[in-house]
Amino acid sequence: MFYDLNVPYSSDDPEISHTLNFLAEIGYTTVALTQTISGKLPPNLAPPAAPANAPKSLNLLTRLNLILSDPSQNQRLTSLTQAYDLVALRPTNEKSLLNACTNLECDLISLDFSERIPFHFKFKMLSAAIERGIRFEICYGSGITGSGLDARRNLIGNAMSLIRATRGRGIIISSEARRALGVRAPWDVINLACVWGLSQERGKEAICEETRKVTALAKLKRTSWRGAIDVVYGGEKPKVEDAQPKKKGAPKKAIPQTEANADNLKRKAEPTPEEAEKSLSKREQKRRAKKVRLDGAGGSAADDKTGS
Repeated sequence: MFYDLNVPYSSDDPEISHTLNFLAEIGYTTVALTQTISGKLPPNLAPPAAPANAPKSLNLLTRLNLILSDPSQNQRLTSLTQAYDLVALRPTNEKSLLNACTNLECDLISLDFSERIPFHFKFKMLSAAIERGIRFEICYGSGITGSGLDARRNLIGNAMSLIRATRGRGIIISSEARRALGVRAPWDVINLACVWGLSQERGKEAICEETRKVTALAKLKRTSWRGAIDVVYGGEKPKVEDAQPKKKGAPKKAIPQTEANADNLKRKAEPTPEEAEKSLSKREQKRRAKKVRLDGAGGSAADDKTGS
């Protein structure tokens, strides 16, 4: 399963149908339709309607790119996460990047690699974002669609710097192509990643495994509470019957003994004289034997008197 999590989209875009059809033909399965906003957020922000003639084999997601220039702005990220499937931040300076890596809640950090970045990437700052589950995105569309030699040179240099600073971890690759001509097949993207310094295995993870983790973690954030409690449909409640079932451990009612059920009641077997004698203690047995001897002696004496 191959993912492209950055395809610019607007409701009046005539090229979007050709782009989506081409993505489906070359093997992509999940595509994120991106809306970019800079400056102050509008009061009612919602993703545009999905294209009607999109291929059925594609899983379409909604994404928002938010350009950050001031670290103190854009405090409505919590409400945006409920409206969009993915929320990506695009910092323009080092302070905004540090704030996005350490404090802000987002799914992706996507930098514009077609321009020269005026600061250096630091491993400590980037690793803090990766530990929080945030991934860094490299978009190759700006360096392919004829933006000029400077844009291509900046893309290669910035991508190599990011890969070196992150040590190849937590990176995804997207197209950001506005037309079908700017899209490349998945294995061509893997070859590009090898040119930038990623291994072939890490390049494949950048468009398969890492992108899948981004979508799965974003869905988990939006449908659960702190990733621990999820709302699951358990079906309808069963109908309450008239006869309530008996509770376990409840005391049974005593059945009165009558002539009708007297024969059905179980009776304990009466012990035999031998069993009764064995159940007595030795002291009781001696006492009873002595009583029997005394009774026998008294009976014989009485017989002698009557005979005389």
